[in-house]
Amino acid sequence: MKKLLNIGILGAIMVLLFASCKKYLDINDNPNAATSSKPELVLTNALTATAGLANTYNSMGAQLGGYMANAGGYGGFGASVTYDFGTGNYAGCWDNTYDNLADYQWIINNTEGKSLYAYYNAAAKIMKAYDVQLLVDTYNDIPYSEAFKEISNLTPKYDDAKTVYTSIYALLDDAIKVINTAKNGTAEVKALGTSDILFAGSMDDWKRLANTLKLRIAIRGKAGALTFSNTYDNVGFLTKDAIVNPGYQKASGKQNPFYNSWAYTYTDATGNRAWMPSKFVYAFYSGNKVSDDYRLYAVFNTGAGASTAPPTNQLGYESTSVAAAPAAGSWTVTYNESLENNIGVMKGPGAGVPILTASESYFLQAEASLTGGLGVVTSAQTSFYNGILASFKYLWARKDGSDAAEDPNWWGAPYTALFGAYLSDNTGNYLVDYPAATTDAQRLEAIITQKYIALNMINCDQAWNDFRRTGYPKITNGSTNAVLSFASTQSISTRADKLISRVMYPTSEVSYNNSNMPKNITVFTSRIFWDPN
Repeated sequence: MKKLLNIGILGAIMVLLFASCKKYLDINDNPNAATSSKPELVLTNALTATAGLANTYNSMGAQLGGYMANAGGYGGFGASVTYDFGTGNYAGCWDNTYDNLADYQWIINNTEGKSLYAYYNAAAKIMKAYDVQLLVDTYNDIPYSEAFKEISNLTPKYDDAKTVYTSIYALLDDAIKVINTAKNGTAEVKALGTSDILFAGSMDDWKRLANTLKLRIAIRGKAGALTFSNTYDNVGFLTKDAIVNPGYQKASGKQNPFYNSWAYTYTDATGNRAWMPSKFVYAFYSGNKVSDDYRLYAVFNTGAGASTAPPTNQLGYESTSVAAAPAAGSWTVTYNESLENNIGVMKGPGAGVPILTASESYFLQAEASLTGGLGVVTSAQTSFYNGILASFKYLWARKDGSDAAEDPNWWGAPYTALFGAYLSDNTGNYLVDYPAATTDAQRLEAIITQKYIALNMINCDQAWNDFRRTGYPKITNGSTNAVLSFASTQSISTRADKLISRVMYPTSEVSYNNSNMPKNITVFTSRIFWDPN
């Protein structure tokens, strides 16, 4: 950690100095007053920034949700292992999200009611809802109703998290209506075309994303005593991964941000090595909890054999005897890497960034079917297995979409065969074998646990949200066994599970909007509205 500390502190200070003035306004570059830009350009840039956000939130979720532990050969982890978080920890989640929201709001403001740009208007509303949910799920109450007025309101009020959830659900409904009205109308509508680096202009896919976000909001809202219409456009939910790719390539400032952070920079320098896989997450591959050689090899840098263990650690254990993360990166599969067409979660510098996977979509549907009342008709068991299968498909797909599992250098069998073998290897284990679960509690545990596995180093923040909401994957409160709990051995948490409930509002809010910011917030006792724990 010390190897990165000085640069990290300087970078954080610079970000806070500049971002604090940009969250709700920038008097030198007010996006809501811009006259020279176009929705086509702003949408592409905004989606690219969202992909960067996905990396920021994923890193936070990986560290707080049990996927990562500190590596050996480093020191000075401080709050990362004690949980003594202040206003500077993970501040980029807040500041960068509001910057991104300013772009989407500019599109909305400059296309509202204009039939020619209806699709741009709808896409921006869907992505606004996506970003805002990230904020609520991390901070609870946030500025929303007054947050996008720029220079007319420099200190926006904070809105109740439940009210914000209700607002973004309605915003998604409005976006779907805008798309359908434009499709069925007679006015000329400009296609998204190459501006759309997420779905290449497919408005049905945009509606599927909106439906899937509505379902995610409804599931968490239900846990927080909210109710919604639970009706969805007839295109259904996402069945393919929502992947942003503006043309990533091995060049300065142009690489996939995940790869740049955790694998290699464009100069072939290694990315962050201060973090490595946790013993907790490895247990879902090693046979301790679940046996999964197939995804083990696709996710981790495991060496020569499919079941070779990657270096792992328990969060908070800083002994010099802990193995350092491998030089090639803990989550970088090295085979075929020179071709930049690799597998796993770090597929190469030119690979796209998933912001919501088909696997997550299926697991959301599985949970909705199990709990009932959320408008999903597919059986929980069907969606559960579809979620696992989609995870195998994503991990074993190369950047070009081909199935690497069929390569004789790998398994010599398609990913569907690996999926079948995985089920066979875990017969009777209800975390994999859904019919083996005998109670709804076990069925929910299976769904959330498999979702946790599928989100490993992809969208870890969503798994952290699910853990706080459901308590799954299951841990043993207070245990120092690294397989039974992912709490840090140095935790100062007052909670029974020795974990945290949330992160703090950032320094920028303390400095510039303190009068409106909720007070008496702590990382151990202040919860998100859908968190019963």
